Amino acid sequence: MRDIAQKEKSEQTFKEKMLINVYDMASVLATAVVTIMIIFTFVFRVVGVVGTSMVPTLNHQDWLIVSAFDKDPAYGQVVIITQPNWFEEPIVKRIIATENQTVDINFNKGEVYVDGVLLNEPYINNATINNEGIEFPVTVPEGHVFVLGDNRQGSTDSRSEKIGFIKEEYIMGVAKLKPFSYDEQSRRLKLNPLSEWKVS
Repeated sequence: MRDIAQKEKSEQTFKEKMLINVYDMASVLATAVVTIMIIFTFVFRVVGVVGTSMVPTLNHQDWLIVSAFDKDPAYGQVVIITQPNWFEEPIVKRIIATENQTVDINFNKGEVYVDGVLLNEPYINNATINNEGIEFPVTVPEGHVFVLGDNRQGSTDSRSEKIGFIKEEYIMGVAKLKPFSYDEQSRRLKLNPLSEWKVS
């Protein structure tokens, strides 16, 4: 191939020119594929939502762009979790508390407290009235987080021994964008308006 490319252009046959162009296009395509693979392995991932535990923030069959850059867990982040659990599948939840913080839930009033402060939770679908078995208050162990679903009456999360505290090493990434959602009427994915992309 190099010998052909080094020929004077006037000396190259049509077939040789086509071969050079095909080779160039293949090189560009291979480079693009490798670059995309690297980006989506180490920087961003695309993840589909299964279930309704994060309604109204996320719905069943929404598609998310997840960032692996956020290494320090923080309150309010919506995260993808790969820690082994009772369901034997990855889950998506919201971080409510991080290591050494104390979580208390008043199930009668549906209120969640972290370190004695009542959380303002405009993102939830309903009150936190379901006790899943863990006794409160609890203190989050070092290197762990406490997570809840936004659909509090339809979520199995850190209130339950089926999920429990989440080790930080099992947080695959933080959900940043929601570009696609499933449309029930057309029964296919639809592109969301840009104003609805941000996950918060």
